[in-house]
Amino acid sequence: MFALVDCNNFYASCERMFRPELNGKPVVVLSNNDGCVIARSNEAKALGITMGAPAFLFEKKFKEQQIHVFSSNYALYGDMSNRVMTLLGRYTPFMEVYSIDEAFLRFDGNTHVDLRKLGEDMRKTVTQSTGIPISVGMAPTKALAKLANKIAKKFADKTGGVHVIDTQDKLLKAIAFFRIGDVWGIGRQHEKRLKAVGVETVLDFTLLPEEWVKKNMSIVGLRLQQELAGQKTLDLEPPQLKKNIAVTRSFNQNFTTFEDVKERVITFASVCSERLREQDSCCNVLQLFVHTNTFRPDQPQYNKSITIDLPFPTNSALELARFAVDALNKIFKEGYGYKKAGVIVMELTPANAKQQQIFENSDPRHGHLMAVMDKLNKSMGQNKVLLASQDLNTRWKMKQDKLSPRYSTRMKEIITVHAK
Repeated sequence: MFALVDCNNFYASCERMFRPELNGKPVVVLSNNDGCVIARSNEAKALGITMGAPAFLFEKKFKEQQIHVFSSNYALYGDMSNRVMTLLGRYTPFMEVYSIDEAFLRFDGNTHVDLRKLGEDMRKTVTQSTGIPISVGMAPTKALAKLANKIAKKFADKTGGVHVIDTQDKLLKAIAFFRIGDVWGIGRQHEKRLKAVGVETVLDFTLLPEEWVKKNMSIVGLRLQQELAGQKTLDLEPPQLKKNIAVTRSFNQNFTTFEDVKERVITFASVCSERLREQDSCCNVLQLFVHTNTFRPDQPQYNKSITIDLPFPTNSALELARFAVDALNKIFKEGYGYKKAGVIVMELTPANAKQQQIFENSDPRHGHLMAVMDKLNKSMGQNKVLLASQDLNTRWKMKQDKLSPRYSTRMKEIITVHAK
């Protein structure tokens, strides 16, 4: 049996954890630079706050509806996620952390285990230990576990946040209830294609001829169909190295000069290099893009990207910064106000298996230098040691006007309890 454990309204729940007076009140969390809504409590959803809504367009509604607004506090969310996943790992050694707020668990040899009681115990333990409410869905396959989780969350009053699909009757009821667009892995194009042939529910999808599914949705679609019918085709996936690494950020204001954009691009390239070293990889291709503010059609618009093949594989911050600046020189245009930029490194290869070039190679001295930088930053705090071409007095230059304290990761911001 598989279980999908999902943290309910995770970001909002993290904010409420240390602010219990917010329980039952509308809460939203904004993206980088307080740009748009990326998380909502149920109360905020009921007030019509949509996912991805630009914050500046909803400022009036936030005030009128007394909605509590927070900047993204990733240090807090990451720490709380780690606590939740650590607790879940006590129930089985077979776990796949699917996202920051979701995990698949597999239970083998559970013939005589009361799965519902197991799910209730997981929910109680996580909620009492972390304050984060979770929903648990259990089923014979990963796809059905997703549906079971939706049922647990949608009908929380009846399910208590736990639902188990362990009989054929429960399976048929679940797949007959959900619309095809609600299924994990069915995108808009597949949804249109399926509705065109009369598929409205998940049950309809499972009754389609396998030949049609394989022809129109490939082997991936066929596996999904089999999963939804109760036939296991997907297992837990082991942690994998990233195939590409991207660092993209919106600026807190429009940047009009090359030097301002250049400093941000160098910083993004440096972070990419650090993440490459974390997984002992090098990159062979670098992509850079710059954007103006698409939410301001009254301003001149310019969006451009460039992809360059590197002369040699590298994970050196110095070398990637140089390549990124070279790329920026090729696409930067004066007369525009730039709002966003990003660096993406691709075609990753193991650092210990770099292909040496004939005429030019990565400077071997950089490996030792980067190792010292990483060690210092790890021991002293992130971004204590930077490249000289970075802004030494600024970190990301992100707008975070509504940032809550990092209660669980910063001693200076730890919560204070007054006992009487």
